[in-house]
Amino acid sequence: MLTWPRSDGDWNPDYASVERCHTQLAREISLREQVVITCMDDAHADKIRRLVKDAGGRPERLHLFALPSNDAWARDHGPITVWKDGRPTVLDFIFNGWGGKYPHVFDNKITAQLHARGAFGTTPLESCKLVLEGGSIEVDGEGTLLTTESCLLNPNRNPQLNCGQIERQLRHFLGVDYILWLKHGAIEGDDTDGHIDTLARLCDAHTLAYQTCDDKSDPQYPQLRAMAEELMALRRRDGRPYTLVPLPWPRPVHDPAGRRLPATYANFLIINGAVLVPTYNDPADALALKTLAGCFPDRRIVPVMCRPLIHQYGSLHCVTMQLPQAVVPEST
Repeated sequence: MLTWPRSDGDWNPDYASVERCHTQLAREISLREQVVITCMDDAHADKIRRLVKDAGGRPERLHLFALPSNDAWARDHGPITVWKDGRPTVLDFIFNGWGGKYPHVFDNKITAQLHARGAFGTTPLESCKLVLEGGSIEVDGEGTLLTTESCLLNPNRNPQLNCGQIERQLRHFLGVDYILWLKHGAIEGDDTDGHIDTLARLCDAHTLAYQTCDDKSDPQYPQLRAMAEELMALRRRDGRPYTLVPLPWPRPVHDPAGRRLPATYANFLIINGAVLVPTYNDPADALALKTLAGCFPDRRIVPVMCRPLIHQYGSLHCVTMQLPQAVVPEST
């Protein structure tokens, strides 16, 4: 699932580059699976189909829906899918603009509106009275969830709930039974209060790829070093340590105002037969691709230039949300 960026919003200064990035994403995904896309109107939908076709993608696999949106971060306003009694259910959590930082009224309605329009076929939808973004959680499909205290325990999300109550909510809605918390690691420039998908990712049930910083003079070094030590201390449910795979650190990137932007290689996306990996026109790109190829030997590693995305403080995984095959019908 993608929510195509609006040309009249925050992306406007370099919209052409951002649209090229989304076109590449839609191309690569459409070559392998269906793509649900929220767009502005019918003319915009036609343009997206042309862009993807011209890029060598499969426009017949695009399912486009004209709906109001605030921004492009589908990971955080899109549905989270769980399985109940052998069937998928899409969960619609509350999205509050990362703690009220940005406008979010339209984005908070997208999942329900897509469901009403048939984007998820006959899959039932459950509305969840909990503020939760997809980028804030990482699961292994076997009952383990990894997250950060800085985000899920932030009073700008669910101030009425303490840690134990939030854990009970996660268990209830997501079916997880083993929850791991990180205290450190928030990347400078990230405005999500430390989403786990910028920091550490489960490649399988026993392997974690994580963002490192090897420059001791970098202001980011203490946080990422502390996070690495936390990851080394984590134990799987069977008591064994995780296999840890460090990802290289790209050079600092700043916006025109001097604010550091959150470039991270942990923000990759696993799709059918491939892993899409963000690149930043940085010397570390090649090592990041090689490292992740070792984590996913049965999938093609596909680089996607995401430098335009980090100017709005997110990257590749942040603008996408995966859906099981059973959720998206071949035709809508």
